[in-house]
Parts: sequence; C-alpha cells; structure tokens
Amino acid sequence: MSLPDPSTGYSNDEERPLAGYAGLVGLFNAIGLASIVALRRDSGTLPERIPLGDLALLSTATFKLSRLLGKDKVTSFLRAPFTEFQEGAGHGEVEEQPRGRGLRLAVGELLVCPYCLDQWVATGFVLGFLASPKATRLAAGALSIVALADALQIAYKAAENG
Repeated sequence: MSLPDPSTGYSNDEERPLAGYAGLVGLFNAIGLASIVALRRDSGTLPERIPLGDLALLSTATFKLSRLLGKDKVTSFLRAPFTEFQEGAGHGEVEEQPRGRGLRLAVGELLVCPYCLDQWVATGFVLGFLASPKATRLAAGALSIVALADALQIAYKAAENG
C-alpha cells in the first residue's frame, strides 16, 4: 500500500515544483548547519548578536547583492539557464521569467526574486562575518556604497526631470 501524495490538489491550474523547492530548502539548511557547526568547532563559540552598525552594513549589502544577482543586466548570464528574458526594467535591470520544470523551475523562481535571494545572501554574509569579519565588512561596504550611489543616481535623475 502506498501513501497518498501530500501535495495532490495543491495547484490545479499550474505546475508547482514542490520537490525542487524541497531540494533548495534542504540544500540551504544543510549548508547553513554545516557552516555553523564548522565555525563553532573552529572558534569554540558563536556571538550572541551582530553589532548594530554591522547589521545595517550587512543589510544594505544583502539588498544590493540580491538585486545584482536577481535583476541586473550584467548578471543575466548566471540566470539564463533557468530563466527567459522578458523585457528591460530600467536602471540596468531586466525582467525575466523562470523556465523549465522541477528543480530548474524552482531555481529560476529563486533567481528572479530578489526577496527570495535575500535569505541566501544574508546567510552568506552572516557566515562570512563569523568566519572573517574584516573581509566581510570590506565586501559589504563596497556593495553598500554601490547601493547608496544607485539611490543618489535615481534621486539626481528625478530632480533633473523635476
């Protein structure tokens, strides 16, 4: 006797790559857990919290790197195996649509969603911060500078158009 598929009836009008999502969640958790165990083994302890200044820096960098990975024209080559170009989206960004089935579709959905990428990028920054705070602050600082410069470019253009 086989057990019924728990996802039966989840979506009747379009395919949802639930197994692909489960694979991505499993990968994310495995990487995170292995990294935390390794960091704890190397340093003996983990900090109770991230200082507020570093939290702001890492948050801004997470925003910018997620936008770069998920929307930037120049990084479209990374997304191309999983997405299909739709149109330009202004300010050096593009709109893309996930393509394929199963895991390919799930990865495509992750890659075109900066909000979804935030979790992966933030985890990378936190793990980097724990392993090498100075190098991580430097990289996060550069991305934060770019985010602020982007905001200034948009504000300048808006002021010009008055």
